Amino acid sequence: MATISVPLSAELERQLDALVAGGTAANRAAVMRRALEELAEEEAINAVLKAEREISAGKILRGDARDILLG
Repeated sequence: MATISVPLSAELERQLDALVAGGTAANRAAVMRRALEELAEEEAINAVLKAEREISAGKILRGDARDILLG
């Protein structure tokens, strides 16, 4: 497992400590891991929603993927 160092403002550090104190996670590292996991999940959801909007707007490719990529 890698360890990284991330500078935080005083406000972010306070929020981090408040999350630990509030029981969100056992320690600072666990809060940060959870935050990264949730950010990655949010990004994946946003990608799906964007694709759905594009499909609804008629921005869709149909046909053989090889033909589309090479054509």
